[in-house]
Amino acid sequence: MADIDIRVDGHAGRITLTRPKALNALSYDMCLATEQALDKWRDDPAIKLVILDAEGPRAFCAGGDIAAMYEVGLTGEYETSRAFWFDEYRMNAKIAEYPKPIVSFLHGFVMGGGVGLGGHCSHRVVCESSQVAMPECGIGFVPDVGGTYRLAGAPGHLGEYLGLTGYRMGPGEAIVAGFADLYVPEAAWEVLKAQLCETGDILALGGASQPAPDSALPLDQIDQLFAPADLAGILAAHQADDSDFAAKTLKTLLRNSPLSMALTLKMVRQQRVDGPNIRDALAQEYRVAHRILEHGDFIEGVRAQIIDKDRNPSWKHASDGVSEADVLALLAPLGDREWSMS
Repeated sequence: MADIDIRVDGHAGRITLTRPKALNALSYDMCLATEQALDKWRDDPAIKLVILDAEGPRAFCAGGDIAAMYEVGLTGEYETSRAFWFDEYRMNAKIAEYPKPIVSFLHGFVMGGGVGLGGHCSHRVVCESSQVAMPECGIGFVPDVGGTYRLAGAPGHLGEYLGLTGYRMGPGEAIVAGFADLYVPEAAWEVLKAQLCETGDILALGGASQPAPDSALPLDQIDQLFAPADLAGILAAHQADDSDFAAKTLKTLLRNSPLSMALTLKMVRQQRVDGPNIRDALAQEYRVAHRILEHGDFIEGVRAQIIDKDRNPSWKHASDGVSEADVLALLAPLGDREWSMS
């Protein structure tokens, strides 16, 4: 298909996203094609590893095709988007649990659905241009595609910071947070990919890896600011801190959907308490995804940020107006509509 190139190259199965003008936004068909390729190669002895990359200079994958979901959601027809999320999450889990190495090359924007595609691979390579983020709270959604699983595994309260603010991590920060593994300058990527295809041996990664740029994030301060038990406490902690970092972060928090942030906080911490597990995270995320078009801020958030671009969303709740009942309503079990691998 035109949006994705699936092929075999030597000992490697190759999956390349080919929608550079759309920042390689992930469509439903691209998800299904990726899953079918992985299923086909799983037990093929000729395929030693899988390489996942993308065309164009700007993005590995800037996220899912949310504009399409918005258009369908406006009509009140929610099942198409629910089916997309259900199947996409199954693909995410298969990537995380794949029995063969999957090497993802994560250049440029790697956001939302791009993290779900490339961020659960066994070997995740970043470079100078990499910007990794889970920005869903800014569009009235929550970090999904296994994002809460990744955020829960970040050190300290870094996961809360990344999830609530949507901060764009550079390559070194992505490695610190557990969203990437190796730093390799992009100029060396094509030679490295050729070696992986020729040998089928991931040892080539070790020879190409270099020290990543240092993280600029103030981790100790983040731990203090994001330690409170609820969103109101986190906002109060930022208001009481007179540093430039706290002021800048507070501005971001006050711009994002309060309901989405409260949900994200609950979900990340639940994962941490239970012990991070990709399938449990996806099941929890799907409960929100199933309801978000009808009962959350997603439609309004996408309108304000993506469609009209007025950057002036009218959220359902004030920054201090989200109750525990509001959060639990979107996280309640779905009965026979629960997400599963089937």
